[in-house]
Amino acid sequence: MVLISVRHVTPHSLLRHFPLTQHFLPKQIPSLKYRIFSFTTAATMSSTSKRVLVPVANGSEPIESVITIDVLRRSGADVTVASVEKQLRVDACHGVKIVADALVSDCCDPVFDLIALPGGMPGATNLKESEVLESIVKKQASAGRLYAAVCASPAVALGSWGLLKDLKATCYPSFMEQLAPACAATVESRVQQDGKVVTSCGPGTTMEFAVALVEQLYGKEKADEVSGPLVMRANHGDEYTIAEFNPIQWTFDNSPQILVPIANGSEEMEAVIIIDILRRAKANVVVASVEDKLEILASREVKLVADMLIDEAAKLSYDLIVLPGGLGGAQAFAKSEKLVNMLKKQKESNRPYGAICASPALVLEPHGLLKGKKATAFPAMCNKLSDQSEIENRVMVDGNLITSRGPGTSMEFALAIVEKFFGRNKALELAKILLFTRT
Repeated sequence: MVLISVRHVTPHSLLRHFPLTQHFLPKQIPSLKYRIFSFTTAATMSSTSKRVLVPVANGSEPIESVITIDVLRRSGADVTVASVEKQLRVDACHGVKIVADALVSDCCDPVFDLIALPGGMPGATNLKESEVLESIVKKQASAGRLYAAVCASPAVALGSWGLLKDLKATCYPSFMEQLAPACAATVESRVQQDGKVVTSCGPGTTMEFAVALVEQLYGKEKADEVSGPLVMRANHGDEYTIAEFNPIQWTFDNSPQILVPIANGSEEMEAVIIIDILRRAKANVVVASVEDKLEILASREVKLVADMLIDEAAKLSYDLIVLPGGLGGAQAFAKSEKLVNMLKKQKESNRPYGAICASPALVLEPHGLLKGKKATAFPAMCNKLSDQSEIENRVMVDGNLITSRGPGTSMEFALAIVEKFFGRNKALELAKILLFTRT
């Protein structure tokens, strides 16, 4: 049987499934939508595109939500982000605002190959209290299809719904006592699979969790293909390290004021990890859109809402300006005269600035902001750096400059910023709370 479907897709979606189309789409990709006809056989659809539901709520942990969505979409999965609230926008933890694709009430009929719950409090409780979501996940379990949860959600949601009975599971350490009565055994694994259920511990284990889900959906070869460009750590749980040249003290008055710009095409994992961790450290983080509206469409189609536009943000002064990567986002930053001027003034006044992934190569380098500095960038972009002597470092600090490599180095990058402002003890304390390092 041949299925003929008509649907609206964004160009980012088109590029994800059909990479060669990038040569034919107009340059104004982020602002356009296309109506396309797709002709596929039912067999092809079932074998190539897995359907995934990621529910989110007010109080969901943004790192866990966004990493799960981003990594699964990198694998080619058709991920629906569904709000259990009355509106699409959810106010996640740490002031991160995410706009869902649908309401969970609209997701009762589709069959999903995987349902994956992020954690966070009170997000996990809000997921648990959604009767619609409970019904959907119970139907998923009774049909023998894959379901998963991270952080508080294995205990608070899956456990309370009776969906971990006779299974081994893990969760965030402080919820282990609540999890114990709900499952056969609690384990301290960073990621635990038992049958059709996958559980994990917290923000610092979510990338491993998401890659494990890709393996369950598509196999190990696809999981390896997806994980390679993430630049993940091989030594999960160990203390992070940074390389530093020309060390100086980063100072601030009261709480450090930090600007994190975002744009259409920004890498959502990098942006959200930086924002989340710096706000956990009690920094005052301003998220500013360089587009003409607050809502941006990130590289894997996660919709994020900024606090203000760059014109308004430019009226303030900052102890640090730090750029997430993502090819489209970095290109937008490089074209923003307002942002580039802010970066140049930051450098001229000897105040800290930094970038990760594509942004060191596409924003800092061409505007002379790496002159005389040691830096790193996304591996495929390092050939654009004039000084490539230290590119193998996962996090590189040179005086007031900090750079890093990609999504899998974002936590180290953010923690290094915390270390420069607040000291290593504070950074390691946060790393343990995140479960990025072993307790």
